[in-house]
Parts: sequence; C-alpha cells; structure tokens
Amino acid sequence: MAADPLDDYIDAVSRALALAVDDAWKPSVKANLEVSLRLARLVDEFALPDETEPASVFAA
Repeated sequence: MAADPLDDYIDAVSRALALAVDDAWKPSVKANLEVSLRLARLVDEFALPDETEPASVFAA
C-alpha cells in the first residue's frame, strides 16, 4: 500500500519546524489539514473578473 502524501507532508513539516507530533495526534492533524485544503480549493477555484478590485484597508 502506498504512503499517503499528507502523512509524508505532516512528517516533513514537523521535522522542518522541529515540532514533535505524537503518533496519537497525527489522525487529527491530518483531518484538520484535509479540511483546510478543501476550503482553500474552494477559494482558489472561485473565478473573479479581471475588473475586481482588492478591498480597502483601514487602519486606526
């Protein structure tokens, strides 16, 4: 059975950040990542017309 790319990604990022991720937490981390990627895909696929202007930024 092939390794899941998300499992490899979690391992690589945890090593890069020197962040220990206990094996018991990996399914929860993976589930959260899957939701985040699904939502990001929705935003990425939303077509905007070329005339769309960025929102104004207000600072106090």
